[in-house]
Amino acid sequence: MEQKLDPTGIDAYKPAEVALRIEEAGVKKANLPAIPLLTLSVLAGAFIALGAAAFTAVLAGTTPGFGPARLLGGITFSTGLILVVVAGAELFTGNTLIVMARVDGRITTAALLRNWAYAFTGNLIGALAVVVLMVLSGLLDGPKGDAARAIAEAKVALGPLQAFTRGILCNMLVCLAVWVSFAARGVDGKILGIVFPISAFVLLGYEHSIANMYFIPLGWALGGNVSAAGFLGNLAPVTLGNIVGGAGGVALTYWLAYRPRG
Repeated sequence: MEQKLDPTGIDAYKPAEVALRIEEAGVKKANLPAIPLLTLSVLAGAFIALGAAAFTAVLAGTTPGFGPARLLGGITFSTGLILVVVAGAELFTGNTLIVMARVDGRITTAALLRNWAYAFTGNLIGALAVVVLMVLSGLLDGPKGDAARAIAEAKVALGPLQAFTRGILCNMLVCLAVWVSFAARGVDGKILGIVFPISAFVLLGYEHSIANMYFIPLGWALGGNVSAAGFLGNLAPVTLGNIVGGAGGVALTYWLAYRPRG
């Protein structure tokens, strides 16, 4: 039987199909057993931290401001989400899209919050493990260490409202990157769909809670002007912003557009 061609000529899933695919994935994620869920969450935290480590190396010898170096750093940082999506892992910020399955009544609020709790905890463990390995590696002497301290100090200097709003904007782009990756039919399309939104959020200076689980503790470990209170003062509003940006800015918006029934 001859396959019917898409009149647009685009070899990708349509937005309504993407919405359904993401909802189906959300149901599966919400029902993952504890051990696989935690294991995959630790991996995701490590993957994002490795992308953050590469970003730090790009900025070594420069300033953590805006410009070509930061754009290149954003492209490099995209490695983290590429690994999460293609290799497979459970990332808290991306999992805010599970809200689509919740509002469709296919999972419970308890199942949603369980996934987020495991993912957030596992992501933290994975990110901190990479912090320890990077410090022990001896690779952070000189300009790389200077860049790591500067990044951490800039993050803890943000006010709560700045951190919150940057968290919203960040996870809108992260979840849109995940959305585009679900539209792609091949690995190459997934990678390409991830790189541009992630590079944009890094270039623009937005805040990602899981990346900050690496950046800020690393700055503290290297003797930067960072404290536990500063870390929590950044992580709490950024995390809330990430939830609003992903769950409200992307998941609920697309659910209203493509998934209402009746």
